[in-house]
Order: sequence, then structure tokens, then C-alpha cells
Amino acid sequence: MPTQTSSNPHVTRWLEHIRALTVDIGPRGPTRPGERQGAEYTQAQFEKMGLQPTLETFSSARSIFTPHVLGAALILLAFIIFPLGGKLTAALAALLTLFVLVCELLELGFQNNPYRYLLPKGQSQNVWAVVPPAGEHQRDLVLVGHLDSQRTPILFSSRRWVKFYDRFVMIVFAFIILQLILYSLAVFFPISWAWYASIPTAICALLLAFFFIQAEASPFTAGANDNASAVGLVLTLADVFAKNPLQNTRVWAVCTGCEEVQHYGMADFYQRHLKDLIKPTALVFEMLGCASPAWLTKEGIIVPFKAAPHLVQLVESLAREHPEWQAHPAVISGGNTEMADALRCKIPAITITGVTKDGEWPYWHQVADTFDKMDPAQMEKSWNMVTAMIERLDRE
Repeated sequence: MPTQTSSNPHVTRWLEHIRALTVDIGPRGPTRPGERQGAEYTQAQFEKMGLQPTLETFSSARSIFTPHVLGAALILLAFIIFPLGGKLTAALAALLTLFVLVCELLELGFQNNPYRYLLPKGQSQNVWAVVPPAGEHQRDLVLVGHLDSQRTPILFSSRRWVKFYDRFVMIVFAFIILQLILYSLAVFFPISWAWYASIPTAICALLLAFFFIQAEASPFTAGANDNASAVGLVLTLADVFAKNPLQNTRVWAVCTGCEEVQHYGMADFYQRHLKDLIKPTALVFEMLGCASPAWLTKEGIIVPFKAAPHLVQLVESLAREHPEWQAHPAVISGGNTEMADALRCKIPAITITGVTKDGEWPYWHQVADTFDKMDPAQMEKSWNMVTAMIERLDRE
């Protein structure tokens, strides 16, 4: 394994954290032992800084894929029973389709739904520490990076597959809505062709089930870029602020579990501590090890989330002042970051991430996401941008 170094001592320390998480520990699947080891590592690092970390456990789903496999199975069940018993089975099929549509929208919007009561759970954990300000406490800043790494499905094996997945999800939802309309109308009107018109929906459900079952069978990635790079950045920033606190801003350094399973860890953190936050702002870090820094203006799968406008304006201003960072805006239409969780809690938030200007997310959910891919030169740009943002926020 090559040694990654930088002339910037902070970036060198950042790289050391990434190496510990990805080489010494390795894959950190949600609710799995590797994720727990990653949490214990971050707890030990906070303690070395002289901070008083807290490790909080919570119950989480174990996979992001199984809820949608269940949804696909119920859509197929609706398709099978629709023609069996006239209006009665048409009504049952319509209700099943409606049930799936509502559950899917709630799941993609990070809301509780029946799926979550039907599927198996495991135990995960968050680790966080607080750095008080040097002066008057006027606001809180929540710095976020997730500990867990994802499986490596074929849908993320190349940029072309990711684009296919993004569009395929939209098509699946369109056909589910079409099936709901057709089956509902068939309860009241004799539409002899309704079942045949829903065949494309059944095909989509079969494909969806196939892709997600394949995903569930794939190995976990070591997750260097996604997202040991973010945890390493949170730890390095916490160390800097522990030695040189911000003037008016209390810093919450938060390393979450189960981000890759609809953000159970981040949701648990805000449920416990939202009331403790004073005028909070959230900076979320994702995949900052390989590409030039970017800021997300919008993200989401079906349900969109937009970054806080004043934070977008802030980072735009800094990027204009520092063209050497090569920073730029970006969007995710086939995924979410923990920015969404802050926004759902009415906390101004933005995600800082690493993505190429033509929209490639390096090694996203791929086996090749390993420590040797880290690019210290790109990481230094991200470090400079993030620290400049935090200093500007503290002065505000």
C-alpha cells in the first residue's frame, strides 16, 4: 500500500485517519462489526484531543435495498391478483399499489413507514464531541461525516450505470402511478385492457428486484472516498479547533452510523440533540478524497432537497475569491447526503463534496474505493475551502 503524504500537516493527519479506517479496519457495513470498530476509532481519537466524546447507539435497518425489494414484490403481487376476482381483486390490487407508492415516497423522504416495521434491524452508533468557543457562544456548527460504507452493486459500477439507475427509478415511479390509476378505475369501470397495460410495471418491478437483490449480495467497499474521507476531515477539524477554538461558534463534530441506510444515525442525532443546538448550521462532508471541491445545490431521489441559499452564496463568493481551488456547484439526482436531515429539521445546511466538473463521483460505491486513490493535492483544496467557510461563518 503506497504512503500518501502532503506538505500540509493537516492533510497528512487527515490521510492518516483515512488509512486507519480503510486499511486497518476495512469495510464498515451498516450495523456490522467494521462500522462499530470505526466508531470506536473515532471515539479514541476525540479522547486523544482532550475532548469528551459520546457514543450513542440506536436501532437501524441493515440495508437500503431490502425495502425496495419488498416494494417490488408487492407490486408483482398486485399484478398477479388483479385479474383473479373482478372488482374485489381489482380493489385489493389498487390498495396494494397505493400502499407501495406511499411507503416508497415516505422512505425516500426519510420518514417512518410500514416498511421499517417489517424489515430486520441491527444496532449502530454515532460518535460526537463538542468544542466550545473561545469567546461568547453565539451559534453552533455541526460538522458531519458518516462512518459506514456501502455495498458495491452493478448499478454503481460505472458512470453509465449510475445514469441508468437515476432514470430507471423515475420510470419505475411513473409506471407505479400508472398502475394505481388503471387499477383504481377498473374498480368502477369495465376496463378490459387494464391488466395488459400494467405489464410494463410488472417488468419494472422484476428488474428492480433483480438489481437490488444483486446489490444485497455484493461485497462492502472499503469506502475511502465514500466516506472515510469525511470522517477523517471531521476528526482533523476537531483537533484544530480543540487547540484553537473558534471565537463565537461551538463546534459539534459528528461521525454518524448507517448513513448508507437512509441516514438512521443522523436522524437519531437530531432527534436527541436538536433542542440543544443554538442557531445551528450544518456542514456535511462527502467524498472529499479524489476530486476538486464542490458544493451541492440540490440532491434527492424523487424527493428533492436544496441547500440553504445563504450558504450557497457564501461558498460561491469564496470560490470566486480563490480560483485555485477549482471549486464549483453540483447536484445529485440519484442519491442523498445528510444535508437532507438538517434541512428536514429546519437547520441551514450545505454539503461539501468532491466531484469532477463533468459530474463524475469517483469510486462511488465501488470495490476500487481504496486508500491508494486518495489525492492529497485535491484534498488540500478542499481543506482550504472548508476552513475558509468555517472562519467566515464564525465571523458572521
